[in-house]
Amino acid sequence: MSKIEITDHGKVRLITINRPERSNAVDRQAALDLQAAFKDFEASDMRVAVLAGAGEKAFSAGADISDPPEIWRIMPTVGFESEKPIICAVHGWCIGGALMTMVMSDLCVADSTARFSYPEARIGVTGGVAAALAARIPHKIAMELLMMGKPISADRALEAGLINQVVEKGKHIDTALEMGQELSQMAPMVLRTIKRFVSRTLPKSPSELMLAAQIEIAAIWQSADKKEGENAFLEKRAPVFVGR
Repeated sequence: MSKIEITDHGKVRLITINRPERSNAVDRQAALDLQAAFKDFEASDMRVAVLAGAGEKAFSAGADISDPPEIWRIMPTVGFESEKPIICAVHGWCIGGALMTMVMSDLCVADSTARFSYPEARIGVTGGVAAALAARIPHKIAMELLMMGKPISADRALEAGLINQVVEKGKHIDTALEMGQELSQMAPMVLRTIKRFVSRTLPKSPSELMLAAQIEIAAIWQSADKKEGENAFLEKRAPVFVGR
């Protein structure tokens, strides 16, 4: 079974995490697949992406600890850049890295079953990206989520400004797609500019800055220019760089 499903609805692309038997927990391959799917979306002529989870139990239980992923790969602005609107359609559990994926997205529709949790303090591990939460919702509520690790309901998340809308059970994807269709009629240049300006306005956590630097450095280490430079050194000739 594929770990993600992709369907297009007009100019709106629905990307679904397809591991319902694991509460849509993201394993190593699913993280890579989701990152690639969002990069493909950004390069396409589609205008809006909606991220959802398959089944009835969860949007996503976060990282699959039986096959730990680099969970940051699935987070907008951290694992990939997108200047197009990204909407999360959440039902059931939204935990850990999945919560931060939702936080780093632009909009979120949740159904009445949604529960949001960041349990890393209870587990004993953190990557630090969750500090970004404090730049997006009131400080005390962010600290409650991050430090206490207790789940909050869809209504509490709405009250805190963590999500945009609460709908009836099972209506989250349809509502998110409707929102996406409306956004797809907006001026793309304006939406891109708004996203760029907002990204520059919001503070970046130390982990966000670290990951951004690592991604840029990794691109150099994997480049044709690096290989050419090494070959030229060994062959005692001037390198011919191509910028990629």
